[in-house]
Amino acid sequence: MTIDRSISIKRFLFQEVDNSGLIVFRVIFGLLIFLESAGAIFTGWVHETMIEPSFTFTFIGLEWLQPLPGNGMYYYYAVMAVFGLMVMLGWFYHLGISGFTILWTASYLMQKSHYNNHYYLLILLCFFMMLVPANRFYSLDVRRNPGLKKLTCPRWCYTIFQAQLGIVFTYAALAKVYPDWLNFLPIKIWFNNRSTLPVIGPLLKQEWLFPIVAYGGILFDLLITPMLLWKRTRILGLILSLVFHGFNSAVFHIGIFPYLMIGSTVLFFEPERIRSLFFKSKPIPQLKIHESVNLELKQKKLLIVLSIYFIIQLWLPLRHHFYEGNTFWTEEGHRMSWRMMLRTKWGHVQFNIKNPATGEEWIVHPQEFLTNNQSQKIAKNPDMIWQFVQYLKEHYEGVGKPGVEIYAHGSISLNGRDHRPFIDPNVDLTKVKWQRFKHSDWIMDFSDF
Repeated sequence: MTIDRSISIKRFLFQEVDNSGLIVFRVIFGLLIFLESAGAIFTGWVHETMIEPSFTFTFIGLEWLQPLPGNGMYYYYAVMAVFGLMVMLGWFYHLGISGFTILWTASYLMQKSHYNNHYYLLILLCFFMMLVPANRFYSLDVRRNPGLKKLTCPRWCYTIFQAQLGIVFTYAALAKVYPDWLNFLPIKIWFNNRSTLPVIGPLLKQEWLFPIVAYGGILFDLLITPMLLWKRTRILGLILSLVFHGFNSAVFHIGIFPYLMIGSTVLFFEPERIRSLFFKSKPIPQLKIHESVNLELKQKKLLIVLSIYFIIQLWLPLRHHFYEGNTFWTEEGHRMSWRMMLRTKWGHVQFNIKNPATGEEWIVHPQEFLTNNQSQKIAKNPDMIWQFVQYLKEHYEGVGKPGVEIYAHGSISLNGRDHRPFIDPNVDLTKVKWQRFKHSDWIMDFSDF
């Protein structure tokens, strides 16, 4: 039985199918990453995030990965925009998607004061786009080299996207099942802050909307992938996607993500349906059913790589269970876990500095060294507090004050609660080593959450 099932899976994954859905998604994907890159320049995001800060919060261990000096990051994102157009047009496609993936990943890793799950998801989708033959039809590559033209692709080219999005939305649903979300606490705060928005603002004041958003969000995240996979509910899933992501875009202004998720629905529809809608003159491919399941070495390597990849993807969102304390408070295990739009936090922090050699003491506020955005983010992220302390330590060593002790004093409000102490004020953070896989005991407890 197990052998038969394995054979069926292999035959399913490597069966040739119409590639129309993959081609349409390539066009959508390329357009959106072009808009994301160009928009980052023209909206001021590149300036605020990459140029204005004098200190950049990289992922810990990647401190060598820094923004280009001067106006270099404008050119950096302009090149990414060009790569996006190359992907959309299928013009030197592999160069375009590989170049964008490298630059986008580096940009993501060199700053985390603007971290969000959508940026991380884009890296993963880029990785998939590097693997799939998305330029074999309706592309300038085919016009340049007609021998590339192909009407089909292996079914796994669709399956990997479906599986990844299923993981994203399923874990997003499970993460929402906690008391504060079920009692609408973060939703009330978000909607109150956005109640002045034109057109949609008055709607956000209506209390009947809170349970719809809270429980509807859980149900949507949990059911959207099965709905899109099942033919009978696919159209309904598309309609719900348009409503759900359209609402999120209007309220939260979260860039290309809602449109990327709507565009990804083409990967769930029958490729023949997509062909009939977008490529009416495309020849109907003659699909052969392969009885043989003897895989080539390249196919075996692909299965191994994808198996390892999805095991990691299933594990990462669970790793917070191995940390002490609550992730909503400590942030440990939060990133790369599809814990999206779950809570609201705000607070403040200051740093008390002592020079044992002279007995001198003084206070540093983050705003003295950081931008406004960074100052807001640092107060609620322990890893950023630790990084800033190491920066201050090096700064004072450079001005002739080596060996200073630095203590963080701060408090946080979680989902509208009263402010509570966040960092142990008695711990000299210059003496603390960062724990990658262990709870940092200098984060104060939030026991009754």
